[in-house]
Amino acid sequence: MPRAVYVLALGIFAMVTSEFVVAGLMPQMADGLNATIPQIGYLITAFAVAMAAGGPFLTIAVMKFPPRTALMVLFAIFLAGNVLAATATGYGTMMAARIITGIASQAFFGVGISMCAQLTRPEVRGRAIAVAMNGLMLGTLLGLPISTLVGERFGWRAAFWTITAITVIAAVATLFGVPRIERAEGGGSFREEVGVFRKPKLWLVLSTSTLIIGATFSAFSYFNPILTEVTGFSTGTVPLLLIAYGAATVIGNNVVGRFADAHTVPVLAVGLVLNTVFLAGFALLADLPVPAVVCMMGIGLVGVTMNPAMATRVQRTGNAGPLVNTVHSSFITLGIILGSSIGAVVIEAWGLRAPLWLGAVMAVAGLATVLPDLGRRSAPAAAAGPETAVAAAPTGAPAKQTEQV
Repeated sequence: MPRAVYVLALGIFAMVTSEFVVAGLMPQMADGLNATIPQIGYLITAFAVAMAAGGPFLTIAVMKFPPRTALMVLFAIFLAGNVLAATATGYGTMMAARIITGIASQAFFGVGISMCAQLTRPEVRGRAIAVAMNGLMLGTLLGLPISTLVGERFGWRAAFWTITAITVIAAVATLFGVPRIERAEGGGSFREEVGVFRKPKLWLVLSTSTLIIGATFSAFSYFNPILTEVTGFSTGTVPLLLIAYGAATVIGNNVVGRFADAHTVPVLAVGLVLNTVFLAGFALLADLPVPAVVCMMGIGLVGVTMNPAMATRVQRTGNAGPLVNTVHSSFITLGIILGSSIGAVVIEAWGLRAPLWLGAVMAVAGLATVLPDLGRRSAPAAAAGPETAVAAAPTGAPAKQTEQV
């Protein structure tokens, strides 16, 4: 795996840590900005909406640059947003800072994932994406608790200054650790890049990602109240459980990355089936500590960890260009928004187990969008038969390898 892929993971880690920092410091930020807790919550929503709506437009704006130059421009914009957040004296300034950083981080994801595809051979692109996406998983596992700890010890502004420092380190590492590529993969002109979105199948594939992430975040967004009020864990235990959940996402992400290239659609199908089982099991057994934790860890293993397979499927349907990858990230963010917002509505109507059932329903809907591809994959194999498949292998190719392909 090229060193540059790990460097891109560091940049993603900085972006994700900035995304999550507000969630861990809501009371302190409310006091410092003379705002209410709900108003601070809107900063999280604004970041997500900015990612989904603004990221593709910023990607279009930087597409004229070589990919590494585009990344440096995005680092500069993101850095400016974080400095603005660290020095904000009012709520309006902080809101502007969150919008700026949200747009820049989404564009960074798109350009960064596109570079992963260009820096690696086609047969290991899914694995490369998994390595880069470890920045996302580690942002959940380490970024959030570290920024929260810094904010609690030294004030919420110190947390944003810490993220600023991480961003500078990631930018310098990118400048010296990522090779210069003259042109991004995927097309060339703006019209060619946009033209790929005329494919109906691409929109179906993008909707799969929305449903996978929506199913997961309908549960993840409410783990804390479910674990304390339904399962009965103490508030001091929940952070430890969330760290364990984050560790499960790191493990799952790397496992999925190993199989995402050769078995993209089956990995997604199996992941969605398992996530349905874990979400429904959590809903049924939420009042029993051991089964509840097992189901929670299961969601961590097969939820957001589908990212490498999702990205591989999108790139094969569209292309590996930065615009396609950014729009894909926007659909992922849309899943976060839908899962968390609809989850809040169903809690009001049916209680704290309701978002878990919502997640199970969204996972089943996601599976429905994968089944057509799974059927097309199975039909030629069934028609050919194992003897034909082996006979068709190149001279000297092992039968087992042929069956896997």
